[in-house]
Amino acid sequence: MTISTYTSLARHRASPGAMLGQGWRNRDLIFSLIRRDIASKYRGSVLGMVWALLNPLLMLAIYTFVFSQVFKMRWGGASNPSEFALMLFAGMLVFSFFSETVTRAPGLITGTPNLVKKIVFPLDIQGYVVIGSALFQSAISLIVLIGAHIIMKGLPPATALLIPVVFAPLSLMCLGLVWILSALGVYLRDIGQIVGHLVMMTMFLSPLFYPESAVPERFRFFIDINPLAMLIAQSRRVLILGDWPQWNILGWFTLAAFAFASFGYWLFQRTRKGFADVL
Repeated sequence: MTISTYTSLARHRASPGAMLGQGWRNRDLIFSLIRRDIASKYRGSVLGMVWALLNPLLMLAIYTFVFSQVFKMRWGGASNPSEFALMLFAGMLVFSFFSETVTRAPGLITGTPNLVKKIVFPLDIQGYVVIGSALFQSAISLIVLIGAHIIMKGLPPATALLIPVVFAPLSLMCLGLVWILSALGVYLRDIGQIVGHLVMMTMFLSPLFYPESAVPERFRFFIDINPLAMLIAQSRRVLILGDWPQWNILGWFTLAAFAFASFGYWLFQRTRKGFADVL
């Protein structure tokens, strides 16, 4: 595991090029930290990495039972509860990724004060580590979803291969949020509590447990301004419905997400010089 030379000049670079360059130059370190982060989640447990598979399986089973059997909910006009389970889990892939990355962000720097004082350690790459760890769990959840689809409906549509084009802008958006929240979390310790409530609110304001068509017209504005709603819809299109993603929407969203990630990186770099004094 090697750490690239991190000069005082590099510490203050905050351009989009610097953001990409830091990720590329430290890719070996990032992958090593991702592996360590994933292993640390299950270290000491009896089942170990098996929990990475069991967690999404249990989530799928619980949500399916509660919403389709207890509440008797159906997706649109579908009468088969399996349709609800698959549509719900396809949306949860997006939301779970968002939730995991955002809830970890406020304590990302405060939880590793020893790294803040290491001049040669590129603190900003911890954002990439959080995203990479969440992508691993999303990949496991995707395998569970594909297995459930095969059991319930047969082979998933070929468009399921396009799910990376949905997760690319999602990853960029969450990367920007991780940098912003991790920087703010150093100076405002209440950020962690606030983020927890906002994530819970976002879950119910996102079309996870209901289709967008079920939202009354006068409240549709809250769905339209929610970026997760669009990504959840695209996830269901490619994974369950067998439709092509809406390329124009995804294209513009990706550009906006990249700009947002660049802003998050800029803010992180501009505020990091005070981290050591606060911690």
